[in-house]
Amino acid sequence: MAKLIDGKAISSAVKAEVAGEVQKLTAKGIRPGLAVVLVGDDPASRIYVNNKRKACEATGIYSEEYLLPETTSLQELLELVSRLNEKGDIHGILVQSPLPEGLDEAAVVETISPKKDVDAFHAYNVGKLMQGCPIFQPCTPAGVIELIHSTGVTIAGKHCVVIGRSDIVGKPMAMLLLQNNGTVTVCHSKTANLQEITRQADILVSAVGKAGFVTADMVKPGAVVLDVGMNRDGAGKLCGDVDFAGVEPIASWITPVPGGVGPMTIAMLLRNTVTAAKLQNGMAL
Repeated sequence: MAKLIDGKAISSAVKAEVAGEVQKLTAKGIRPGLAVVLVGDDPASRIYVNNKRKACEATGIYSEEYLLPETTSLQELLELVSRLNEKGDIHGILVQSPLPEGLDEAAVVETISPKKDVDAFHAYNVGKLMQGCPIFQPCTPAGVIELIHSTGVTIAGKHCVVIGRSDIVGKPMAMLLLQNNGTVTVCHSKTANLQEITRQADILVSAVGKAGFVTADMVKPGAVVLDVGMNRDGAGKLCGDVDFAGVEPIASWITPVPGGVGPMTIAMLLRNTVTAAKLQNGMAL
């Protein structure tokens, strides 16, 4: 029976560390600031934005919210981002995705100053990640790395399999595992013999967004299983990509959904905001 990886507890520890850093910076006259921009009224996005605001309040980070109507034009959005780039009390900028149809998300990301890109989506920051010297850790993948470290399992030398190749999770996840000296295989919708590959994984990360996608016959006995999925099952209940009931008896460690990877994403965003404040004030990282 697998041991649970408690994302809530580990994220709380990260937030406590962030709060300590914020206190030290504030004593020096530097209060880290985060601006969150939400376009439209997507209910899930609204929840995420509320959670980010509460997390900022809890750690002492200054936050601003910009709630824009769905009719906002790309030009208006880019002008707002440009103004936030110039605001001295804002060190991190996050534009909540997905954006309404018709708005060019790539153009928005590239307008954010790389020094304020706390999501680590800008091409500059993606390039630094590829070079092995990231300024900002991509939030969800970095949270997964923290969760793996919490188990005491060493990534170095392990076969790590990532299911999913998105720019937000899959690709940066592979890069961070490589930087921790894992041997990495990335699987996706065109992968042949998927089950054969996933059964070789010492560390298995699923980020495909399909409820119950990872079944017991896809998991190597004793594997560490990280479930990045956030889905709804047939009954409308929140669940991940992993068939938890089937995989739990086989794995050595497993993340629940909810309460696993999810809480870590915001915790790592807060850490990146502190890093951004230090960077913009010429302080050592």
